[in-house]
Amino acid sequence: MVVGAIFAALTVLIGAFGAHGLKSKVSPEYLLIFETGVRYQMYHSLALVLIGTIGYYLPQSSLAPVGYFMIAGIMIFSGSLYLLVLTNIRWLGAVTPIGGICFIIGWLLLAYNIYRS
Repeated sequence: MVVGAIFAALTVLIGAFGAHGLKSKVSPEYLLIFETGVRYQMYHSLALVLIGTIGYYLPQSSLAPVGYFMIAGIMIFSGSLYLLVLTNIRWLGAVTPIGGICFIIGWLLLAYNIYRS
């Protein structure tokens, strides 16, 4: 829950930076890419808080991998989008789906663990 709350706070900071600091410096297309990273980071930050709450009902050992996949997804998916926009290194877009796969695995593991309980 703490990690999720910290990631959520960082999301607000990063989003504000994008809205105010990048608006006049990058193309509208890149601004949309940046906003996608911010949006997915917030969704999954809130998911980490949810996972922490579910931890009151399920064993931590079954939820830890879920959290790790969500954290990896945030760092790889959102991080690659942020870097793409800030550096204009286009091949970083090829890394982004790896973060998406981490998100999918995390959600499926969460569903499995809830079902199994």
